Amino acid sequence: MISFVKAHACGNDFLVIEEAAAERNHAALARKLCSRNTSIGADGIEFLERRAGGDFFLRLFNADGSEAELSGNGTRCVAAWLAKSEGLTEVVFGTHGGVRTCRVVEATGPTYLIESGMGVPRVMPRTIELPGVGEVAGAMVNAGNPHFVLFVDTDDFSAHGLAWQELGEKISTSPLFKFGTNVEFVKVLSDAEIAFRIYERGCGPTTSSGTGTCASSSAAMALRGVNRELTAIAQGGSQRTVWPSNDAPMLLTGPAEIICMGEAFEL
Repeated sequence: MISFVKAHACGNDFLVIEEAAAERNHAALARKLCSRNTSIGADGIEFLERRAGGDFFLRLFNADGSEAELSGNGTRCVAAWLAKSEGLTEVVFGTHGGVRTCRVVEATGPTYLIESGMGVPRVMPRTIELPGVGEVAGAMVNAGNPHFVLFVDTDDFSAHGLAWQELGEKISTSPLFKFGTNVEFVKVLSDAEIAFRIYERGCGPTTSSGTGTCASSSAAMALRGVNRELTAIAQGGSQRTVWPSNDAPMLLTGPAEIICMGEAFEL
């Protein structure tokens, strides 16, 4: 049996599993346990490793079994669990996308409001050519993992005559991106507020994304001149971003809620 914790951040849900000493097939386990119809169900699994000296390291595997550099929301879910289980109010995680620090701002029952240091986003305008679609203008954003951000003005977030989910899949899986990319469709509502939709590499449309929130916000700040403090609204709720300047780290604040604990059969 394998023990797990399930948590979500604005509906973006994850399993948290402590790393075992024995070797395990992370990809196969993620595909099995993340299945929503035949198993627990989640957008991904955060494998938590405790290293010598008390350091923490996270490996993220998406629902399709692919490994990603990191997840902002997933990292926050793990921080919430460590706050609940061990009373930690600040924790530093190593990830394949860089070091991330999470600080608990407040706690209400199983829900924790957490501020995360998300590193320095890198924004680069780019126009891509998609077969059957044509030129798609947007921006590549490195938020510790890859993103392609499009700006839209439609109420349903459609673009180029396609639903955002359809276009998001085409972009995410395009051979233009060797390792795939996350895709965000951003609508600027005001100088202080944006709304966006997310097509995540490895699991498809999701209700929220921490790095997607940072990518969307930084692109809007750098390329659309909005405020350096933003409310970013996804389907699962809103998060707050603060980016003082283009060369400064971004701060992301949002909730994470512990849902349940349990055991599942190993492969």
